Amino acid sequence: MCTRVTYLGENNLVVTGRSMDWGEDMHSDIWTFPAGMARNGSCGAGSLEWTSKYGSVITAGYNIGAADGVNEKGLVGNLLYLAESDYGTLNGKAPMSITLWAQYALDNFASVAEAVAGLQAEPFRIKSPILPNGRAASLHLSLSDPTGDSAIFEYVEGKLTIHHGKEYQVMTNSPIFDQQLALNAYWKSIGGNAFLPGTISAADRFARASFFVGIVPTSIDKNYISAVPEQKMQYQAVASVMGIMRSIGVPLGITTPDKPNISSTIWRTVTDHQNMIYYFDSATTPNTFWVDLKDMDFSKGAPVKKLAVAGGKYYSGNTASQFVPTEAFAFGSA
Repeated sequence: MCTRVTYLGENNLVVTGRSMDWGEDMHSDIWTFPAGMARNGSCGAGSLEWTSKYGSVITAGYNIGAADGVNEKGLVGNLLYLAESDYGTLNGKAPMSITLWAQYALDNFASVAEAVAGLQAEPFRIKSPILPNGRAASLHLSLSDPTGDSAIFEYVEGKLTIHHGKEYQVMTNSPIFDQQLALNAYWKSIGGNAFLPGTISAADRFARASFFVGIVPTSIDKNYISAVPEQKMQYQAVASVMGIMRSIGVPLGITTPDKPNISSTIWRTVTDHQNMIYYFDSATTPNTFWVDLKDMDFSKGAPVKKLAVAGGKYYSGNTASQFVPTEAFAFGSA
């Protein structure tokens, strides 16, 4: 399930894209959450509790958890499938449902460095529920921020592993990240201009995404900038990242039942960290639209709002004004 890429351009331009690959419609809607929300880890008595420091825009999976999103400081979080995940035992720490993992990061941290410092202290232990389609929520987390910093968080054999640095621009699914890096080193030695692996497996998508993000222009491309809105580099970069995400997507209807990490791409997001724009691209509806976070109210006491996307609804342009005050969904319990 899924691919994530972070693009690093000139003049500190940073753009993160992700695809959501899943074996069925996740009934995703887009939500805005203000700062100051009281949270609970959704694990019953003794669950972790906190109050959100920052507001965020998130895309929900099944409207029971934050699968993807960006907060008002430009920190982006993406949850992707990882079959090898093992979250260990509670060891006396407060439990938190994995449906809140990305939201916890967006609520509490302004940068990747802050998140690494906060999460490596392990203030909670993750518990993983069964998702509505009957599969376990077996996931790993990527974070990126406006400086281009990145971090990958995985629980392997009960222990948290963190890969932190700007060089970690790509994440897919199985195998674990260390092994993905080793596989990608092999493909780099061959050279993407000579040959690239072409299957829809996570390792092959990792190799292609790494190659593409390494060769797309990081400055104005004189051959195409005239076709870009306002001839601005920020839009060229978004177009490049969207092109990468589309090129490694899985066509609708292609799913491997016993391998949930090999499923159809159902939607994509692209976040422009500097300009604070969150783009949404559905595989089942005709338009790409976006949310300009500068037009949203994230202040304490502001209402939770929803942009209904599930059910084939589609939009065009900046949709910030089309969010509707809505009672927040309940995060999935574990």
